[in-house]
Amino acid sequence: MKSYSIALIPGDGIGRDVTAAAWTVLETVAKQGDFCLAGTEFPWSCRFFKETGRMMPEDGIETLRRFDAILFGAVGWPAEVPDSVSLHGLLLPIRKAFVQYANIRPHRLLPGVRGPLRAESFDILCIRENTEGEYSGAGGRVHQGTLDEVAVETAIFTRAGVERILRFGFEQARSRHGKLASVTKSNAQKYSMVFWDEITRKLAAEYPDVAVTSYHVDALAARMIMAPESLDVVVASNLFGDILTDIGAAIQGGLGYAASANINPDRSAPSMFEPVHGSAPDIAHLGISNPIATIWSGAMMLDHLGEKDAAGRVMKALEATTAQGIGTAPGTESTQAITAAVVSALT
Repeated sequence: MKSYSIALIPGDGIGRDVTAAAWTVLETVAKQGDFCLAGTEFPWSCRFFKETGRMMPEDGIETLRRFDAILFGAVGWPAEVPDSVSLHGLLLPIRKAFVQYANIRPHRLLPGVRGPLRAESFDILCIRENTEGEYSGAGGRVHQGTLDEVAVETAIFTRAGVERILRFGFEQARSRHGKLASVTKSNAQKYSMVFWDEITRKLAAEYPDVAVTSYHVDALAARMIMAPESLDVVVASNLFGDILTDIGAAIQGGLGYAASANINPDRSAPSMFEPVHGSAPDIAHLGISNPIATIWSGAMMLDHLGEKDAAGRVMKALEATTAQGIGTAPGTESTQAITAAVVSALT
């Protein structure tokens, strides 16, 4: 029987509840199939930082390297640890160390879920560059605390980095509906974004079967709201992708449905799967967090591991659950009740 080793990092706040919920669903579908999942939980979080001064141990990356995949909950407890510390101490180092350069976020309405738009049918796959760009962490501050203080944040765009994420986007578009939206702000950012547009045009010649449209990010943001059904695959830089996928989450009914995968496409290191709703300190420990985004992320993990039948069964169970109205009204049902409904739909 095939066995997969999974690193579980529940993190902070509701991350703990939703990770446990997703793991229950994943273990259930594994037992129904011909594979097993072996999970190892790590306590790395803001609480861990307060106890040790680090978000994860010095050997944390090497510890994770031996796993087949990582299921991540949420990180952040800003009342005690600045987000700039928690993010740069845990999530971003994992993405960069394991070259998880493709952040994939699906945006569509599950049955029974009502979004804020009139559009009832759209299926957008947002692909965000995940390891460089505006989140490279290059820069610094001098003369801090004085009137002469200067802060510099440098966005790093490499030819290798831009080309590989665009090529990944083209391949995804080719496997779906053959449409790619490449997002920049090249009218204002005349170096990095013009560079991105040039590489888009170069690669487009290799994919004559994919219809490519280049958008400025503000125009694409408007299109996601006014005509989401017109979009298929959207590929953008780290910052633009981050912002656009929050719009995607909003139009699909909210962050409770926003799944994501941080993919290492050549599989030389583990990929990581996580919801994008954050740790939600205001509702942590109330037991009402929606686990659907994390369960959906778990389905993406199964698909990446090659367990496509099991991944499809989890998605069908999610759809059956929301079609009954379960998990569609934020805060009205417990995490446990939603999880139980998904598990029931699997059996």
